Amino acid sequence: MGQFAVILPAAGRSTRFGDPKQKKIFAELEGRAVWLRAIEPFVNRDDVSQTIVVIAPEDRELFERRFRPSVAFMNIKVIDGGEERSDSIARALEVVDPECEYIAVHDAARPCLTTEQVDAVFAAAKEHGAALLAIPVADTIKRVDADQFTTETVSRKDLYLAQTPQVFRRDLLLKAYANREALGAAVTDDTQLVEALGHPCAVVEGSSMNLKITTSNDLRLAGAVLQALPKTKREAASHPFADEQAMWGDLPKPKPHELF
Repeated sequence: MGQFAVILPAAGRSTRFGDPKQKKIFAELEGRAVWLRAIEPFVNRDDVSQTIVVIAPEDRELFERRFRPSVAFMNIKVIDGGEERSDSIARALEVVDPECEYIAVHDAARPCLTTEQVDAVFAAAKEHGAALLAIPVADTIKRVDADQFTTETVSRKDLYLAQTPQVFRRDLLLKAYANREALGAAVTDDTQLVEALGHPCAVVEGSSMNLKITTSNDLRLAGAVLQALPKTKREAASHPFADEQAMWGDLPKPKPHELF
C-alpha cells in the first residue's frame, strides 16, 4: 500500500472568481475541470493509496452528474465539507485510511502542479515530518493604513509565499487539528496549525507556475502555463474512457461533456 493519502479541499465559495454560473473548480481548463487538473498528479502514483475530494454539500448533485465517471475511474472518495476550509480538512481526516503514514493537502484551485514538485515535497515530508511548497517573495511589500496610504516598507528577507501541496506525518496533522480551537485565530493553511505545535515545516522551493486560481484572469493564465509545461505520459495517453462498454457494461453511458 502507498504511504500517502491526498486531500483536495474543493468546498470553497469562489466569491472572487467573477462567474455567477459556476465555481472556479468546475471551470474548464484545457479540456478538463480545474479540480481534475489539480488531482491528476497524484492519482497514478504508487506511493498514493487514497485520494479524498471535499466538496460543498450544495454541489453534490452537480458533482455526481458531471464527474461520476472520473471519480469512479480514479477511485476518488468524495465527502461533504464544512463551513471553513479547516472544517473540510477535519472531516477528511476522519476518513483517511489509518495505514497511510503521510497526508498531503492540495488546493483544488491549483491545476498546474508538476510530478517533480510532488516528488520533492513528498521526500521532504518523509525526512522532516512536515513540508510545503513555497516561493520567495520577489516584490516590494508595503503596509498601508485604513485609508490605503503607505505606512511602512516591509523587508522581504526570509519571506515566502506558501503554496500546496503541504504534506505531513499523519499523527502530526491529526494532533495539529485536535489543537486547532486552542489556536484562537483564523486558520489559513495547515502548516499554521503544525507550527502552533512547535514543529517547523520544511520549505521546498516551488514555482510561480504553481498558481492558485482566484479570478477568471487566473484561469486564462493557467491555460498558458499548461501549454508551456512539458506534456506527461498521461496527457499523451488515449482517453481513459475509450473502452466504454468495458467500463460501463449495461449502465447508461455518460455524455462527453459529463466526463471532464
